[in-house]
Amino acid sequence: MSKLFLVPTPIGNLKDITLRALDVLNSVNLILSEDTRISGRLLKHYDIFKPLKKYNKDNEHQSAQYWIEQIKAGQKIALISDAGTPGISDPGFLLSKLCISQDIEVECLAGPVAFIPALLSSGIACDRFCFEGFLPHKKGRQKRLQELLDENKTIIFYESPHRIEKFISELHETFGETRQACISREISKMHEEHLRGSLGQLKTALKEKKLKGEIVVIIEGKKSEKKVKLNKYKSE
Repeated sequence: MSKLFLVPTPIGNLKDITLRALDVLNSVNLILSEDTRISGRLLKHYDIFKPLKKYNKDNEHQSAQYWIEQIKAGQKIALISDAGTPGISDPGFLLSKLCISQDIEVECLAGPVAFIPALLSSGIACDRFCFEGFLPHKKGRQKRLQELLDENKTIIFYESPHRIEKFISELHETFGETRQACISREISKMHEEHLRGSLGQLKTALKEKKLKGEIVVIIEGKKSEKKVKLNKYKSE
């Protein structure tokens, strides 16, 4: 049966791919990839030899309907990103949305996503959280940070290594010196690292430490002010 498969790929360690993901990639007619060079290395590692076509932010709007027509014609297509789950801060949402609107079955496999291990390794509350992904580079960036100022759930961001120092400074300016946070990089890779502390401490640390690789930033939500109830005693 023709359908679109959203297939998560490892965010670092190649062993993190699931057996089901390998089965699906071996069974489809075609694989759409964010970067065919990166995906090609993964597929070669697992001896998967399927046609590989580029599908990324530069061509997704122009090509999405074409791939839908291919699925309607009987093709089984898998969509993968460079790392993690397609659609989570990566191309994938548009294609899956259009498929659903045209009654094409979409099946998303369970698998790796960077912010979950980063959240659980942060030491910050993980029972309730909001995922922000990458903030806009310019327009709307400060407005969104201000909107999150009173958010009481843990907040999760993605950021690139060349902007991380500036980003932590922005968070420090918005949320204050003492708000607890964690910077996680290279999840599941050899150089995985977690920097934990207040935003003030992290801002200072990044002046002397340059980070590389994929980065997740976790900050705690605003703590609610507990109202102290005073017992009233009747004088006798």
